[in-house]
Amino acid sequence: MNAIDAIKINFNPEQLTLLNICLAFIMFGVALDLRIDNFRKLLKRPKAPLIGLSSQLILLPILTIGLIYLFRPAPSIALGMLLVSTCPGGNVSNFAVHLSRANTALSVLMTSISTLAAVVITPLYFTLLAPVVPGSAGLQSDIYVDPMSMVTTIVQLILVPLLIGMWLHARFPKTTTMLKKPVRTLSMAIFIGFVIFALYANYDNIVNYLHIVFYLVVIHNAAALFVGYQWAFRNGLPQADARAISIETGIQNSGLALILIFNFFDGLGGMALVAAFWGVWHLISAFLLSLWWQYRPITRSPVNE
Repeated sequence: MNAIDAIKINFNPEQLTLLNICLAFIMFGVALDLRIDNFRKLLKRPKAPLIGLSSQLILLPILTIGLIYLFRPAPSIALGMLLVSTCPGGNVSNFAVHLSRANTALSVLMTSISTLAAVVITPLYFTLLAPVVPGSAGLQSDIYVDPMSMVTTIVQLILVPLLIGMWLHARFPKTTTMLKKPVRTLSMAIFIGFVIFALYANYDNIVNYLHIVFYLVVIHNAAALFVGYQWAFRNGLPQADARAISIETGIQNSGLALILIFNFFDGLGGMALVAAFWGVWHLISAFLLSLWWQYRPITRSPVNE
């Protein structure tokens, strides 16, 4: 077993409960932007959303397995890459797409659907694909999870807050408009601050092993962004849609991945480090890509950028 597979990054029960509440609050903030009309658009113009979702929900896990077999990282790192790839899109993607002058409505739709689908997709994909990861058999006792237990947790942390937020938006639109910005700012500040504080207690492990996951996360994220764009481009979508799909494929909800790792995988070191660094790096990559695209004009036909 690799040394990184043996380390644990643990939270005590009180910290874990607070971390779960933080994620639920973030999902509530995301839902304040969602409307039933977002989903009706899928039925009216399904091509772009279906191409985008196929990139995020099908191509990204396949790409991840390919990278795992190419680089052969430690099993716990590989499992972290796999878990991140099965999580839904991150809510920061909507802001990045807006900065890119791309199709923000498509981005919101993809985030919404992938988040709701995560109730089934994340536990199903991880359960089916984890045994394919080289060396994962040696971690069987650490990674075995009853899929229904994970479904229950995801329902509590994602689905319930989303439904409450969407109901509030539909029932009290003026109040919701006032709440959006402070809720989003507060939830992100609490979550980031709490994770930094909690991980500080594991400073030695992070310093000793972060360099191992650094290049893997950077390559994984870059490949996801590239595949998302090329998939949309090859299927004839305009640049505004291709940019949105690229960012949605590359920006994953690593916060959910971290919560699942602490709830179900006993803070398995390689998994936690991948999810934690992905959460930092995808913000950097999304911002840099958005700045690049912000100064490149959108054309009507898909042209390779």
